Amino acid sequence: MWKEFKAFVLRGNVIDLAVGVILGASFGAVIKSLVDDVVMPPIGVLTGGADFSNRFLVIKDGLRSPPPYASIAAAKAAGAVTLNYGLFVNAVVTFLIVALAVFVLVKAVNRMYRRPIPASETRVCPFCALSIPLAATRCPNCTSTLAA
Repeated sequence: MWKEFKAFVLRGNVIDLAVGVILGASFGAVIKSLVDDVVMPPIGVLTGGADFSNRFLVIKDGLRSPPPYASIAAAKAAGAVTLNYGLFVNAVVTFLIVALAVFVLVKAVNRMYRRPIPASETRVCPFCALSIPLAATRCPNCTSTLAA
């Protein structure tokens, strides 16, 4: 069993997958910081100083203290039920930036690894218009003699 497990773990695609997951988690942390620390503050300034990460609606007042609540944490501490739409906005913006970054990255990698289109290994028979091998001297479909 150990031998099979070792063979499974050391296969190339399992290692590649593990590296991809680790890099993806790190990439996600960088993008989250980009959204929270770089993108959302200017958006907050444009919307009159709104901090989206602390935007919420109180659905049910807390039993421990009455509203208004200064933050989501204060509402949770009071036992209030909240709809945290600001956190959702941040998550959507983060997703869109991650999706854009992955799109650009995949596009760049595809451009870097673009393979040349192989030369055609067939040609068209001038008599029957069907595809035949380049080296053929006689068409296997219509049996016409072909020029080399």
